Amino acid sequence: MQKALFEPGEAPAFEAIEDRSNSPFLITCDHAGRLLPRSLGSLGLPESQLSRHIAWDIGAAGVARFLAAELGAFAILQTYSRLVIDCNRPLGVPSSIATLSEDTVIPGNRDVAPEEAERRARAIFTPYHDRTRDELERRKRRRQPTALVAMHSFTPIYQGVVRPWHVGVLYHRDARLAHALRGFLLRDSGLHVGDNEPYAASDATDYGMIEHGERRGIPCVEIEIRQDLLNDEAGQMAWARRFAELLPQAWASLDPTSFEGAGGS
Repeated sequence: MQKALFEPGEAPAFEAIEDRSNSPFLITCDHAGRLLPRSLGSLGLPESQLSRHIAWDIGAAGVARFLAAELGAFAILQTYSRLVIDCNRPLGVPSSIATLSEDTVIPGNRDVAPEEAERRARAIFTPYHDRTRDELERRKRRRQPTALVAMHSFTPIYQGVVRPWHVGVLYHRDARLAHALRGFLLRDSGLHVGDNEPYAASDATDYGMIEHGERRGIPCVEIEIRQDLLNDEAGQMAWARRFAELLPQAWASLDPTSFEGAGGS
């Protein structure tokens, strides 16, 4: 029998904040935490590397929690580092368990056998996404309309290139919510807003928004906020309040007949 990834007393794979107001918003944070299971040690990395963006989305968890509180919305936050297994990548792609992240080699991810990849998925990826599906199925039974908001953050500089955007809205096939939200963000002339920047969503590089949003016909958006704007609680709260104001406006601007009853298939 394969040894469990977690030892007794370790943190669960996710934190769920329950819907308190029948809010349409379902907030995910795929890279909220940077914990490592004790059985994996440090993956061969020093703490200076494990505190970087390669291990988690700095500040995103704080925004997600504050936003859920402001909206009374459901939120789910993944607890463990993306270096163990990336919950926003399809299983089996090279970036699911990265051997190289940006310019950093991940020694503990070299030569990961299929059995080890399955062990990590079973302990972290599957429970996190199953809980998200459970919430979507609950909403479907209640005929509660849903908008999926995936919260992320990005580095101000990537491989020497400065990224000018304060915030970006990402989407793939379904741009309804993303374009509506971008329109409201652009009303602030001081904001540099990315349209599928600094990343563009795709089937190979994104999982949650596509699996839980697009494939269910649910309006969805992936929000990316620049990390130097999220260095402290005040910055995280300010962005949460901004989105607590703008997301309901963007949602209200959509044609309700295009998503009525959406929530599962």
